[in-house]
Amino acid sequence: MDLKAVRAFVAIADSGQFQLAAADLALTQQAVSKRIAALEKDLGVRLLVRTPRGAELTIDGQALLPHARALLQAEEWAVAAVSPGDRALRVDVVGRRVATAGLVRDFHLAHPEIALDVVTLFGADTALTAVRDGAVDATFRAVTMPGRRLPDGVEAVPVLDEPLRLCVGPDHEFARAASVTPAQLAGHRIWMPGNEPGTEWAAYYDELAATFGPTIDTIGPNFGIEALLDTIADSPTVATFLSERTPLVWPTDHDLRLVPLRNPTPVYPHSLLWRPDNPHPGLATLRDHLAAQPRLTEGETWRPTWAQRAEPAP
Repeated sequence: MDLKAVRAFVAIADSGQFQLAAADLALTQQAVSKRIAALEKDLGVRLLVRTPRGAELTIDGQALLPHARALLQAEEWAVAAVSPGDRALRVDVVGRRVATAGLVRDFHLAHPEIALDVVTLFGADTALTAVRDGAVDATFRAVTMPGRRLPDGVEAVPVLDEPLRLCVGPDHEFARAASVTPAQLAGHRIWMPGNEPGTEWAAYYDELAATFGPTIDTIGPNFGIEALLDTIADSPTVATFLSERTPLVWPTDHDLRLVPLRNPTPVYPHSLLWRPDNPHPGLATLRDHLAAQPRLTEGETWRPTWAQRAEPAP
């Protein structure tokens, strides 16, 4: 598959117009059209249809798009892998609206001279493979989930214990509580539709539920954090877990409450994972920066037994 044609296809999908895609790629509109025609001929399907407003993806085009993006990302990784001294430091932050993304933003503010390439990879297995294979320089993960060990050649160090907060609507039983103990959550419904089986965060909340007794409800489609907060705001019984470090904005009439959890405070244990033989000059600076960040005192917090330490495989 011609990656130049794939790049033209993705550019049209993002901009919605052949003309804008051509400008982004520094090509003529005719050249972009020829690349799309060649790609459609190679695949034997129609990927785009022209409309009065520009271009729209066909069903086949929609099916191809995530794979096309993956191809372009793989190309970027391949090129970047051979020039660690000149390329940006590539760091997986899990999600752009989570605490680890905030850690990397703080690092960028402290060290603007170090170029960054921030990516989001789904699941610990994918992230560990990317670190092991050199596709990313570092990742943030909770290690090591039950039944897993770190791959040979990958090291980990704790960098952030992220305190959880109970997010409830104004009519919830705990809406006016100054704080809540985890034991008080026994029998309460905690809705977390983004907890997919096999992920490290699902393993974390499974053990939290087994320890303190709340019901972690993952049923239903995951329409994103905004839809989740809409439900929480209107419910007197449903709650969820959030962090005070998660950058979220919701309508004022939601009147949501973030109630601290105490005695103990459940913390999500983020570790930085990297390969010690990685020569990128910015990696050591990132590690030093994170090592200087304050962490909560042991004894005040709870984390899963499997997250107490990160040991490499023998």
